[in-house]
Amino acid sequence: MTLSGGASVPRFDPSRLDDQGCLADGDPSGMLRTVASSAAQIRTAYRAAVEAGVARVAGQGRPRALVVAGVGAAGIAGDVLNAVCGPGAPVPVVTVRGYRLPGWIGAADLVMVLSFTGRGDEALALGAEAVRRGCSLLAAGPADTPLSALAAQAGAPFVPIPSVAGQPQATMWGLAVPLLVAASALGLTDAGEPVFEAAAQRLEDIAHRCRPASDSFINPGKTLAMELADGIPMIWGTAPIAAVAAHRLAAQLAEQAGCPAVWGALPEAAHDQAGVLDGPLAARDIFEDFGDDEASGPRARVRLFLLRDADEHPQVAECRQTSLRLAQDRGVPVSEIASEGAHPFERLAALVGLGDFAAVYLALGYGLDPAPMSVIAELRARVSQ
Repeated sequence: MTLSGGASVPRFDPSRLDDQGCLADGDPSGMLRTVASSAAQIRTAYRAAVEAGVARVAGQGRPRALVVAGVGAAGIAGDVLNAVCGPGAPVPVVTVRGYRLPGWIGAADLVMVLSFTGRGDEALALGAEAVRRGCSLLAAGPADTPLSALAAQAGAPFVPIPSVAGQPQATMWGLAVPLLVAASALGLTDAGEPVFEAAAQRLEDIAHRCRPASDSFINPGKTLAMELADGIPMIWGTAPIAAVAAHRLAAQLAEQAGCPAVWGALPEAAHDQAGVLDGPLAARDIFEDFGDDEASGPRARVRLFLLRDADEHPQVAECRQTSLRLAQDRGVPVSEIASEGAHPFERLAALVGLGDFAAVYLALGYGLDPAPMSVIAELRARVSQ
């Protein structure tokens, strides 16, 4: 199929996923290697947080609120903190994605500013505003950047995170770990070195199972990629940890494979998005030709993905089971993915690690470079002008 301008529309070819030459040539930016290094990223970030003295944020006692300032991977890192601390946390965790802090934030609060470049307009604006308001500050990002200078000027802890050129989403672990180290020092969660080591080992196991040389029929990352290529993904998380993983997966699909996805958290997603199951993208006709309609191409379909966590509320579990039956009754295919591990952060790592590999393999199956789309860099450049 070609577009009116003559450009070819990429088609997903699962045979590419088991062609080692195709995988190597199609990934010049090394995204598969970057995803496989997630365990090392966690270990490095933990050491950096400890050496930076992150625990001293507890020196003035527990803050009224934890405020995470950042966008993209930094914003998801804030969601990680909130999910790991859980609903029983004695202080709220708020993520601000924008240029202004809410009016109620002040000297009683701890603002944690994150940026994968250390130069992001949003992070610098929020950090400067936090300093003006007298908030306690913690920052994380590459060293020798405006953000590190801001932290030094404020006398605040700064955690240096290695910059991954052109791969902002790959910095998520490095940005999330210092937040959890700080939260542990404040007594909001139990996240010591054994927790991070368990998560790292979990990611190493996933990297082994999802390695490029592993064939599709036994490789969970490749299998999930083929399921994601089967239609428009509608991704629902069944608990806070799983909801963060759903958000992360949707972001990775857009950024690395250029594929749209809808994500949500149960039970709300069942109210807001269940109508899709009766919509025009739901029903499948087994006699329909998906092949070579040059005018319109194959018709898009929806596929439901349920990301599950052990910490499911009983009523949410019932909602999940009902949603599964409703989808199956309507011929909508469903994939269920369960978390693994004891600690919430380990379980999150299991879900995110698998999703990260699947997003890269999805791009490679389409014959696309899984590096972030050029339009993202163009958008950032135009906005910053």
